[in-house]
Amino acid sequence: MRKYFITGLLILVPLAITAWVLNLVVSTMDQSLLIVPERWQPRTLIGFDIPGLGTMLTVLIVFVTGLLTNNLVGNYVVKLWERLLQRIPVVSSLYGSVKQVSDTLFSSSGNAFRKAVLVPYPHQNSWTIAFLTGTPGGDVKNHLVGDYVSVYVPTTPNPTSGFFLMMARQDVVELDMSVDAALKYIVSMGVVAPDAPPANEAASK
Repeated sequence: MRKYFITGLLILVPLAITAWVLNLVVSTMDQSLLIVPERWQPRTLIGFDIPGLGTMLTVLIVFVTGLLTNNLVGNYVVKLWERLLQRIPVVSSLYGSVKQVSDTLFSSSGNAFRKAVLVPYPHQNSWTIAFLTGTPGGDVKNHLVGDYVSVYVPTTPNPTSGFFLMMARQDVVELDMSVDAALKYIVSMGVVAPDAPPANEAASK
């Protein structure tokens, strides 16, 4: 009975957690319906709410925003809006920092989180998985002797928090592993190990 019970847990727990996360995401995005006038909301028109309608509205708003700004006129309007925000003391620094990070993370030409690496952390005799985020810049680069890279070391099992480190390139080992596989490895605390590369590829490297 214990064996069957554990087997049932292994099947149902991932499904339950997935359903809970999806429900949380959909419920959160459904809050976007608050921007719709009350007389046009589903509860007023048909007498009840429609689950997922806010999600579709959010996706539509994001898509239309990208469509409108991906031309000369839209790009000009966005630049005017950003210039206006830059004139507000506190908002300018906050918006500028967030925009710089988002542009780096979501840019198709960027290199943030494009490579999983192995680094010695927290000491030379232990290793962990990290992600390349670029190279040191600014005045920091002037104080580092040699070739250094910037890496992000995520925590387990929550990879959204972690540590930003600058390490010598010679101490960073590039992995033949996708970012998705590395994240699964981290979130599972090493339980879900990624597949090993084929023998011929490993030998060639």
